[in-house]
Amino acid sequence: MKITHTEIYRFSIPMIPFVIATGTMHFAQNVFIRVYTDEGIYGVGECSAFPMIVGETQETCLAMARDFAAIWKGKDALDMKARMKDLDNFTSHNHTIKSAFDLALYDIASKAENKPLYKYLGGEKKPVETDITIGIGSVNEMVAAALKFKANGASLLKVKLGKNVHDDVSRIKAIRNAVGTEIIIRIDANQGWTFEEALQALQAMEDVNIQFCEQPMRTWHDDLLPELRRKSPVKIMADESCFNHHDARKQINSGSCDYINIKFSKSGGIAEALKIHQVATEAGIPCMMGGMLESRIALSAKLHLVYACPNIQFYDLDTCMIGHLIDPVIGGVEYKGYFLDLPDKPGIGADADENFLKDCEKWII
Repeated sequence: MKITHTEIYRFSIPMIPFVIATGTMHFAQNVFIRVYTDEGIYGVGECSAFPMIVGETQETCLAMARDFAAIWKGKDALDMKARMKDLDNFTSHNHTIKSAFDLALYDIASKAENKPLYKYLGGEKKPVETDITIGIGSVNEMVAAALKFKANGASLLKVKLGKNVHDDVSRIKAIRNAVGTEIIIRIDANQGWTFEEALQALQAMEDVNIQFCEQPMRTWHDDLLPELRRKSPVKIMADESCFNHHDARKQINSGSCDYINIKFSKSGGIAEALKIHQVATEAGIPCMMGGMLESRIALSAKLHLVYACPNIQFYDLDTCMIGHLIDPVIGGVEYKGYFLDLPDKPGIGADADENFLKDCEKWII
């Protein structure tokens, strides 16, 4: 099955500004692709650039996408390992845009077998409830958001911290007091704290009942994570410290984390995500499925992976619920409150809305 051409779209999604410790996003910097074959099957892929986390912007993703599409032209779409090796041989890193091409290959392969992607991966459906994220704001703003989400039926809150350690402790204690004890709260510092600040914050939260803390420190302090984990009353989840399965192995062997967050924008897609899951499973380290600001296209692919990976036990799949002002997708995953479900259609089961695409900048390679 030969690749004939690839369509590449600037897939910008307007959104309410989203604030984390390392910066603010005013729109989702996404790229959407369709990889076409000579057998009438095409695969869709999407990535969401988050420059302050992965070092890629929408512009760099679009530039690399044009190069990747040219490299793949005329080659076998079903030889997925060889196709991704083509991209790795061309450039190191650039995991975000590579993930879009990886998803397109899996979409093609599962469509070729007339199976939903999760069945192609050997998975089965299960109940999946996402958390809902509260961005950084004033204490009053964050408490109001928490109460709103609780009133809407949320039972899992993910709270962004990392701007100021004293304010962060006040934020989380105020939220816990407001929502009560039954709501699960997990926090994400997005590398915002120093070692001393992280230790101070996490020890101050000992009685607040926090499920875990994602990425408390900058990755250049990974050597301090084992000590922080030993002294912290809150469990530690590796996020930016774990891009691939080699990172997972190092995090686990050094005793740096209790959990690992898998994201396509870090792993480069499904193939490497499966390797991370395997390493973590063998070590007894549960995983979370996370993401950036993807639409329901990449979100659908993430849910397929969750169905196929029993050791993914935590779900941060609220990407389309935290500020997207437009839904540019047809088909795909559906939110039922804070639970997610997928229709049993071949492949990823989602595609871009042509009415949205007609106004997107486009390249055909």
